Amino acid sequence: MYHISQYMLTALMTLVAMAFLTLLERKSLSYMQLRKGPNKLGFTGIPQPLADALKLLTKTNVYPTMSNSLVMSTAPMLAFSLTLLLWYLYPTFHTITHKVMGLLLFICTSAMMVYTILVGGWSSNSKYALLGAMRAMAQMISYEIPMILTLIFFAMINNTLDLTAFSNSSQLMFKGLLTIPMTLTWLTIMLAETNRTPFDFAEGESELVSGFNVEYSGTKFAVFFMAEYLNILFLSVISSLLTLNTYKWAPIFAFMFLLVRGTLPRHRYDLMMNMAWEALTPISLSFIMFITLMMYI
Repeated sequence: MYHISQYMLTALMTLVAMAFLTLLERKSLSYMQLRKGPNKLGFTGIPQPLADALKLLTKTNVYPTMSNSLVMSTAPMLAFSLTLLLWYLYPTFHTITHKVMGLLLFICTSAMMVYTILVGGWSSNSKYALLGAMRAMAQMISYEIPMILTLIFFAMINNTLDLTAFSNSSQLMFKGLLTIPMTLTWLTIMLAETNRTPFDFAEGESELVSGFNVEYSGTKFAVFFMAEYLNILFLSVISSLLTLNTYKWAPIFAFMFLLVRGTLPRHRYDLMMNMAWEALTPISLSFIMFITLMMYI
């Protein structure tokens, strides 16, 4: 009972953090482009996320004539549920239940996210949505292989799959000297895994008029939107944990998403696929072989 209450409190706090992350993103991007961003509602626009949520949740649910309405309604909820499930693995020493195989559960849950995008794009019966969903599926499959290899590398260094135990590792200096290439690899994978700039091909506005969620509006769009930002927050926690052995630097990694979006243009899709298969996967395999040899010696 206590661990359920702890998880519910964690989920509630992450929803609040997700709401204000959207405000931080809008403010950050506006100042990067020499404008003010939301500043009319309340004190400097702070209640803006609440107004956006109210607007989206009260809009009429619209379904295209030829769409599969049941599946179209289920896909956003499934994406949101899987993302909330990730927060069950939140690594803190104050947790009541330690998840010994937490890293493995993270891999399995994140791998399921591709099905929600694929089903969401297919169910709306739009060629642009289906094309965006297929691009997202190919992209996520390509990046999940080096992602898993990178997680195996960090798990071998820390000799554990328990995310909470990562914070207790004494290998920080060794990791800092050894894992700079793997850290850069992980940060690239992290952007691709969350479909964020410069790898936001599933929502390519310039060529796919918003991609897989082009037919989604109101509550359905809001749920997909919340799932994406919750995933960003959790991957920021994981990134801080893997590279710095603490989850306290997660806000810096979360801001990195916003900085990259305001800095880099969208990558070319074919170059992205080549980078995943011809660069990131061999690098990850090479470092796993190297650390295996080092541990054996």
